[in-house]
Amino acid sequence: MQQQVYIEDVEPGQEIPELRKHITPRQLVMWAAASGDFYEIHCDAAYARSIGLPGIVVHGALKHALLGDLLHRWVAPGGRILSFGCSYRELDRPGDLRCRGRVQRLSRERGEHRVELDIWVEDEQGRVTTPGSAVVMLPSRGEARS
Repeated sequence: MQQQVYIEDVEPGQEIPELRKHITPRQLVMWAAASGDFYEIHCDAAYARSIGLPGIVVHGALKHALLGDLLHRWVAPGGRILSFGCSYRELDRPGDLRCRGRVQRLSRERGEHRVELDIWVEDEQGRVTTPGSAVVMLPSRGEARS
């Protein structure tokens, strides 16, 4: 388990620890069952190719969930994800995906230490396929001692 990150540990331009995931066709079937998204492009390679795709592709909502996991692992246990979202710009095939993030801005609102981040998913070639942004709250060491 990773140690708590505090606002004092963070500065603009800093990258957060990346999350690497190896996505398999089986995981896509499991995601389809859990999410109810049974569109054939995610589980039927012949169908996907028949409509011009190179094969099955990763669900956009799964990539969104992976970015949520990236953020949660970084802020837990004392921080919170306030908001995040992403755009599905490119298709990802099963294989290795990297979820990454970079701090853009620090602020204090309503008594909370907020961190604005750019977040994204990269494919095996390092192309950003799913850009996004997030706002998280991190605790302060000074306030933790009070």
